[in-house]
Amino acid sequence: MASKSTRKRHPGKPGKPHPDFPLFPHATGRWAKKVKGKFCYFGKTADDPHGEAALKNWLEQKDDLLAGRTPRVKADGLTVADLCNHFLTAKRHLTETGELSTRTFADYHAVAKQVVDNFGQNRLVIDLAADDFDRLRCQVARTRGPVGIGNVVQRTRTLFRYGHEAGLIDRPVRFGPTFKKPGRKVMRRERAKRGSKMLEAADIRRILDAAPMPLRAMVLLGVNSGFGNADIRELPLSALEFDKGWVNYPRPKTGIERRCPLWSKTVAALREAIARRPTPKSPEAEGLVFVTRCGGPWGSRPKLAAAGEKQKNTFHDPVAGEFRKVLVKLGIHRPGLGFYALRHVCETIGGDSHDQVATDHVMGHSRNDMASVYRERIDDARLLAVVEHVHKWLFGPLGTP
Repeated sequence: MASKSTRKRHPGKPGKPHPDFPLFPHATGRWAKKVKGKFCYFGKTADDPHGEAALKNWLEQKDDLLAGRTPRVKADGLTVADLCNHFLTAKRHLTETGELSTRTFADYHAVAKQVVDNFGQNRLVIDLAADDFDRLRCQVARTRGPVGIGNVVQRTRTLFRYGHEAGLIDRPVRFGPTFKKPGRKVMRRERAKRGSKMLEAADIRRILDAAPMPLRAMVLLGVNSGFGNADIRELPLSALEFDKGWVNYPRPKTGIERRCPLWSKTVAALREAIARRPTPKSPEAEGLVFVTRCGGPWGSRPKLAAAGEKQKNTFHDPVAGEFRKVLVKLGIHRPGLGFYALRHVCETIGGDSHDQVATDHVMGHSRNDMASVYRERIDDARLLAVVEHVHKWLFGPLGTP
C-alpha cells in the first residue's frame, strides 16, 4: 500500500528507466508519484533499481489512488476485477457464436469498466454493501437520464447475478432497496418532458420532398414497413421481392420473422436507390441495399476486440445523422425526434387498422402468449390491409399519385 514519511536525502538515486515511466526516484530513495497533490511511494529504488516492482504496485493501486480511495491490499476471494473478467469472457464467447450482438457486448464492457472504476479492482465482491451501490447509482445519475440509469442498473445486476449463478460467490450480492431502475412515474415524466416521437403526415411528406436519395427510400421504408436504423443499415438485396412488391426480412435486433407489402412508391424509390448505389468497397457492404459514397455500410457496430486488446465501444449511425439534417433544414427537429420516430408512426397508424396481430407482424414484434406460439402464418391480405391504411393516412388511397 502507498505510504508517506518524512523526507530524507538519498545519495546516488537512479534515473527513470525510460522517459515515459510513470514514477520518479524521490530524494528519499523511493519510487514516487504525486497524486492529487500528495506524494505516494512504491518501494526503495536500491532494492528495485529498474522500477519493475514499483510499476506493478502503481498499476495495482492506480485506480484507487486516482479516485481518492485508500488502496486495498489483495486478499483471498473474488475481486471486482476478477468477476468482471469472468463475466466478459462468458459474454465474449456468446458474441463469437452469434448469440449476443457486439453492440450488447460493448454495453456490458462499458458497465464493467464503470463498476471497476467505482469500486476498485481489488475490492472483494463479498465486501460490497448497499451503500456502495447507492454511490454507484448517484454517480451514474450525474451524467445520465432515467433511461440511462435504468440501463446501467440492469446491466450491473446482471453482472453480479452472473457471479452467483456461475458459482464464483456462494451467496447473492445484496444491492439494497434503492439500487433499482427509475419507477414508472419517473419514466412517464421523462417521456412527457421529451415530447411525442410522432411525426404527422404533412411533416413526413415535407421530409420526403426534401430528402435526397437514398434517404428518401429509407424514409419510405420506415413508414411503410416500420424499419428502424439497424433494419436500414443491414437490409440485404436478397430480402426484396420487387416483382411481387414484398420485403421478407427478420429484425436484426431480435431475429423475429417479418413480412411486409411495399407501396409502389417504396418500390420505385428502392429501384432508384439501387440504380445509384455506389460500388461496395468493403466486405461488410457486399449484398446490402444501401451503400455510402465511400463504398461502406450505412453505419458500423462496435467490433469485438481480440482477446487481450482494448474493447472499443464506438458506434457510427449516418442514417440518424442524415435524417437529422433534413429535420433541421425543415425546422421540425426537436430533442428525441429521429429516424426511429418513423417506426412509431407505422405502429401508431397501423394499429388503427384494427388488426394488431398483422401490425405486430409488419413491425417484427412478438407477444408472449399462446396464440403467438400456435400461429404459423398470417394471411397476406391482412398485412396488405395494414400498409394500405398507413398509405391512406399519409398519401390517400393506394393508387394516389
